[in-house]
Amino acid sequence: MRIFVSYSHRDEGTLERLKAHLSPLRRAGRIETWYDREIRAGGEIDGEISNELEACDIVFLMVSPDFLSSDYCMDTEMTRAMERHEEGTVRVIPIIVEDCYWKSSAFKTLKALPKDGKPISNWTNENTAFLNIVEEVARILDDSERVPSLARIETVEAVRSNAQPRKYRVQKQFDEIDRNDFRDQAFDEIRGYFQEAVAELDALEELRGRFAARSDKKFSCTVVNRSRIQGSTANITVRCSTGRYAFGHISYVFEEDAGDNTSNGGFNVENDEYEMFLTATMNFMRGHEKDRITPHQAAENLWTEFLKQAGVSLA
Repeated sequence: MRIFVSYSHRDEGTLERLKAHLSPLRRAGRIETWYDREIRAGGEIDGEISNELEACDIVFLMVSPDFLSSDYCMDTEMTRAMERHEEGTVRVIPIIVEDCYWKSSAFKTLKALPKDGKPISNWTNENTAFLNIVEEVARILDDSERVPSLARIETVEAVRSNAQPRKYRVQKQFDEIDRNDFRDQAFDEIRGYFQEAVAELDALEELRGRFAARSDKKFSCTVVNRSRIQGSTANITVRCSTGRYAFGHISYVFEEDAGDNTSNGGFNVENDEYEMFLTATMNFMRGHEKDRITPHQAAENLWTEFLKQAGVSLA
């Protein structure tokens, strides 16, 4: 996919850091990035920018006070990008560089990166913010690559003619290998979520965090709340079951490096005739233990419950 970057030249340092973090995707041949420094001497600036805006698949808006004050960024590049977004021919992704009043802009309804639209400059470790952006771009690429090119063309044409594309669900058969693969992928996503969250939390002055990989199928985390006298420590061990599933395909214990014969709850892999999903064996996860949840939802809810043990909650 080709990515057009709209930015203020005052934010060029942030753009260079983003390019560095995107390099694994670029090296793998999954993306190409373009911004106005690519224009060679003697090139017609407005014409080349216009051509790239029409040819790209994704537009990054590097949002900062300087971006919002730039007539060219807002009136030319952002305006055309949003026109193509409304046509359904491009994906516009706002990347919030610094605190600024962007909620009144034309792109205020779009999901912004990093997570929750938190400006890159406000992250204790900016590398974590860039990692969040790259992971989200990778997920977009994964979703796009699952859709046949002909289907993408038909969808674009339907949007252009103001028609609503039809959505289809295809029935499938899932065997034990499919379910085991989904279990492993779900465990990997939960482990990655915890590892990233602990690293971000450990950078805060009043909290300490530690992530420990016990094996390929087991990890544990510890969080210490320095501002609390009693009940200041939370522990959890999360396991991926590859044998019998007495405690769930993925199980957890609120103890450090807990044994395999204990459990406080878990998740089972289930499926209907269309898709696979997780169900929680404890109902604090999402209202009712039989509600279907995604691996990301499982990770997010388990992390929230884990933090409660140390008197910490997400804002």
